[in-house]
Amino acid sequence: MAHEGTHTAHHETSLWGLPVGLVPLVLSLAAVAYFGWGWSLVGLILAGVALVLLVIGVIGWANEHFSKEPDQGLGFQGVVWFVFAEIVIFGSIFAGFWMARVTHATEWVTKWIPEGGMNLPLVGLLTLILWASSYTIYKAEHSLEHNDLGGYRMWLIATIVLGTLFLVLHAWEWMHLWAKGFTISANMYGTGFYMLTGVHASHVIVGIGMQLVLLLTSGKALGKVTPIKAASFYWHFVDLAWLLVAGTAYIVGSYGTF
Repeated sequence: MAHEGTHTAHHETSLWGLPVGLVPLVLSLAAVAYFGWGWSLVGLILAGVALVLLVIGVIGWANEHFSKEPDQGLGFQGVVWFVFAEIVIFGSIFAGFWMARVTHATEWVTKWIPEGGMNLPLVGLLTLILWASSYTIYKAEHSLEHNDLGGYRMWLIATIVLGTLFLVLHAWEWMHLWAKGFTISANMYGTGFYMLTGVHASHVIVGIGMQLVLLLTSGKALGKVTPIKAASFYWHFVDLAWLLVAGTAYIVGSYGTF
């Protein structure tokens, strides 16, 4: 019992959360430096530092967890609280978008929607890709629960491939819209659109990063389902958030009047 109590205390006082916790602060400073002060080089350096901190923290956390015998700790609960915080962030962006859409309805519809409108068939394809990835990560979780390490790895790889495909198609769409003059600074619709889709894409990147860590440490995964449960919960949140992002940024943003 004494050993078990000491083990849990050591896990819960892990220092690996510190570099991860610093990432939002450093990214905020990078954004201010790049967009607010015009210090492009400083902004890029700070963004690079944030990426390094994120990688160090996530890898350190994963290594710490998989180096312990029991499947213990507060990893899943931590992800639940993280998702709750993300809901607040997304809610703030949604509120700002809707407020701008309602208060500038006429100008929005007559001047700000890009020529030709939005590519809704592509949005449908992106949605199907994310829905498919929700199924594959569920299968990865199910495989590990049944000690099927081969299936666990296969379904993790499938999820990573689908998430990457989503990002590639999304980037292609952004470049197409940007070439048409629909940039982040073109108007309020452009600002809101890239804010919503960009923040969501950043969450997809984080999710893929989590899955890569799980894949790289899969040799130690048997009997430890907490990490994949946490990653799966987060990924389902990202997929659900996309439905709201797509409905707001594409349909509400580019069709009809209020």
